[in-house]
Amino acid sequence: MPDALWQYSATDLREMIQSRQVSAVEVCEDLINRIESVEGRSGGLVQQEDETDTRHIHAFIHPLSLESARKKADSIDEKISRGDDPGILAGIPFAVKDIFCVKDTRTTAASSILKNYVSPYHSTVVERILAAGGILLGKTNLDEFVYGSSTESSAFKPVTRNPVDPSRVPGGSSGGSAAAVAAGEAVLSLGSDTAGSIRQPAAFCGVVGLKPTYGRVSRWGLIAMAASLDCVGPLTRNVKDCALVLQVIAGQDSKDWTSVTEPVPSYPDLLSDAAVHHTLKGLKIGWPTEYFEDPELINPDESADILRAIERAADLYKSLGAEIVPVSLPHTSYAIPAYFVISRVELASDLHRFDGVKYGHRTNQSVDDLYEMYEATRTEGFGVQPKQRVLMGMHVSSAGYADQLYDRALRLRALIRQDFHRAFEKVDLIMAATTPTTAFPLGGIFGDTVQMQNADRLTVPANHAGVPAISLPCGLDSSGLPIGLQLIGPDFREDLLLQVAYAFEKENN
Repeated sequence: MPDALWQYSATDLREMIQSRQVSAVEVCEDLINRIESVEGRSGGLVQQEDETDTRHIHAFIHPLSLESARKKADSIDEKISRGDDPGILAGIPFAVKDIFCVKDTRTTAASSILKNYVSPYHSTVVERILAAGGILLGKTNLDEFVYGSSTESSAFKPVTRNPVDPSRVPGGSSGGSAAAVAAGEAVLSLGSDTAGSIRQPAAFCGVVGLKPTYGRVSRWGLIAMAASLDCVGPLTRNVKDCALVLQVIAGQDSKDWTSVTEPVPSYPDLLSDAAVHHTLKGLKIGWPTEYFEDPELINPDESADILRAIERAADLYKSLGAEIVPVSLPHTSYAIPAYFVISRVELASDLHRFDGVKYGHRTNQSVDDLYEMYEATRTEGFGVQPKQRVLMGMHVSSAGYADQLYDRALRLRALIRQDFHRAFEKVDLIMAATTPTTAFPLGGIFGDTVQMQNADRLTVPANHAGVPAISLPCGLDSSGLPIGLQLIGPDFREDLLLQVAYAFEKENN
């Protein structure tokens, strides 16, 4: 049994709270104590990086929502004492990536240009978790406007550190969300995934992260990076918790025209031992040759520990009755170049709304006209990464280049999706590594846009295809850093991914 409440899963805490073995207040206070123990200084604009601080995680952006959390915990206990239904996540403390709007709360996207923006409404996913009884502890740090794979580009310092090894990055852009769960500062968290931003930090920090099918979960209230690629999903300590959160946040939303009406299964109920055992018998799992043999995607020498871990996972699945079938995804090597173009065109359009007129930062400089105000505001408010991407997006979508670059990237995206459809005619799902490396050192590649983008080369194909994918821990490398196993499924087969992930997790305790 765990020694402290923060070490329990959401599934266990839910049962303990509703059976009154513990109170929601006790759970909340234990998590707050844990935050005070490991968080250190939460991110802020006036704080400087402390290179000597190798103990603290800095997962959150200041201020946290601790007093409102205490009040919510009190109300949950009162509901339970009256015999009312408190919701399926009653009393579960959670964190939210600061890319989601939370009513009456500062929502920054880790950018100085939104440092004082207070949202007037909840994003749909936050509203659904709160309605299910979840207790919001705070908002987590991220790469500025999710532009990065390490959480180092945030305007709010200190940057988040990896709880497994604080000299390493937690991944990104949902690095704060992954780190908070891994460090026990939240029982679960919400992230967004545009090129792997849930799965990559989940792999780096040793937690579970799910990118649902595009449209399965509402994006209403998510500050967009690339609207045709962005997905919302959970980061949790185990697969059952992931199923529980997905049950709450999935489903059609009239506010988001890209959300689908596909029925939502009861994901937690599908994780019974009998159901999982039945699913594994005769299951065909694809082994994509490009993900294991293309040196541009994964270096056999640098990634030897990762490849061995995935091979061991394949052996385990075979022992459970599954069949490993080679498949080809021939356009995988084009996924990063296509993403490089598509994401920058879309984000250049999205960021035009931040002009100092409607909301967010506005320059105090004396200016002669509107255009000077725009220029000064954006110069002061945006960091290097958004500026680079806006310039690139405007360039590749301009007359004379759109046909050569943007239109071609869209055609490549269609071919990548076609690759997955053809593979799923032969197999039920696909397995691969989540990342080509384990967590790299802080400052190791920050500033090198190409290297940073390449950290997502095994995750971004699923974003292009719109299919669901999950990352779960499957071992450690020789330095003791977590390795992520990635499972990719057909559209709306999150149920299958969760079952197969749970089978692996259960066998590996």
